[in-house]
Amino acid sequence: MRGREFIRHLENDEATARLGDDIAAVLKPGDIVFLQGDLGMGKSALARAIIRAIAADETLEVPSPTYTLVQEYDLRIPVYHLDLYRLGDPEELDELGVDEVQHDGVLLIEWAERAGEGLKANISITLQEAGEGREAKITAREDTSQRLAHSFAIREFLHESGRPGAVRRFLLGDASIRAYETIQTEGREPAILMDAPARLDEPLVRDGKPYSQIARLAQSVSAFVGIANGLRANGFSAPQIYAQSLDDGFLLIEHLGTGSFLENGEPVAERYEAAAALLARLHQKTWPNRFAVDEQREHVLPPYDRQALGMEIELCLDWYLPYRFNRDVSGEERQQFLAIWHRLFDRLADAEQSLVLRDYHSPNIIWRAEQEGDARLGLIDVQDAVRGPAAYDLASLAFDARVDIPLALRQSMVDAYCAARSDKAFVRADLEEAFALTAAQRNTKLLGTFVRLCRRDGKPGYLEHLPRILAYLREALQHPALVELADFYATHRLLDEDEHD
Repeated sequence: MRGREFIRHLENDEATARLGDDIAAVLKPGDIVFLQGDLGMGKSALARAIIRAIAADETLEVPSPTYTLVQEYDLRIPVYHLDLYRLGDPEELDELGVDEVQHDGVLLIEWAERAGEGLKANISITLQEAGEGREAKITAREDTSQRLAHSFAIREFLHESGRPGAVRRFLLGDASIRAYETIQTEGREPAILMDAPARLDEPLVRDGKPYSQIARLAQSVSAFVGIANGLRANGFSAPQIYAQSLDDGFLLIEHLGTGSFLENGEPVAERYEAAAALLARLHQKTWPNRFAVDEQREHVLPPYDRQALGMEIELCLDWYLPYRFNRDVSGEERQQFLAIWHRLFDRLADAEQSLVLRDYHSPNIIWRAEQEGDARLGLIDVQDAVRGPAAYDLASLAFDARVDIPLALRQSMVDAYCAARSDKAFVRADLEEAFALTAAQRNTKLLGTFVRLCRRDGKPGYLEHLPRILAYLREALQHPALVELADFYATHRLLDEDEHD
């Protein structure tokens, strides 16, 4: 196997378990891992550690497949643990159904040499005695070795951050390039690892720039650090930064809890209204254009201008319209669409401007019932903050893309926001117009974003949200300021029920 080699010293069972964490963190469907070494070298122990890490269950029963030959685990990633010691002939692999499952999950294989040439690993781990412990020699193909090197760099970061031996557990990978893990260390509160490498090598889409730059998305974790620090300094509950490696894109941050805005899948009015009132207080503060990241660096708050807003809505033309009607948008349609929107952007430019967190909705706000006031709301997705229309975050919250928000609750959120605005300059009618415009912009964008996540990124689950997004758009477009846009959408059937559902 051509690639890269890593050596890990395993002084005890805990070190074996942590190596299991580090390997589990990079595995994906289609990976084949060979576990090699003499009897008693700990192959089954390492396999057990990997499986338990993927399952996020330290007590999961992981029996040896010595007699069954294969043990299947229906986990976040399907895992098939094979012990081929008793395999009589390589052709018996066909009877185990390996060909049928090897692309759908991860294969962990002990005694793989008994399979002959029938299986090719992209990770091979050889365990042998070394001093009072064992040594793991890990070889991997070049593409896989990059994943392993990244995972081992995270382990080193945790060690340098004062958390040696930390248990790593997958938390989520979101719709972007970021991934998150829960970090557990004995005797300490859990923390969150944010793994967000700088955006590099993105395709150029316009004027020599990638989409992320035009849409003003964060280019590195420096944005998160700066905005989180600024929010905490102003009395809002963003995570504390325990440790940071800005060049690597690693942050170790405060775990704000797991409280949801939902109960039994339904929105809890009190929590949404509290989040709306928080926005009112946020919008009454004066926010700087620069936020300190460390002693040498600052994060400059980008503008949520017509260039960024326009690039986002074009996703509807470039992804949703072809998905919906099996054709590309015409040049005339694009010109009409953008002309209408740019007239609306003129109106938004005259609306109240403030700090916009941008993805202010239920998955990104933690409900902390044990706290009081605004401390009850943990703000965890702040790196893409911009300066733009203040109404945007209220629209993001009230038209929650992943939750059906009843009209009555949406209206009560707007009421809660307006009641909390104590400044005399605030005009409710202006807020309601900007609220409708930003709701239309955001949901137009999401039609394209969710189709792109399916078609380009292989995440079909996002399509289930399209009927909700269409319903939100129909409601937003009822505002008098959006008559021209509503006519365009109706003419081009963009508001029709999605025939793919």
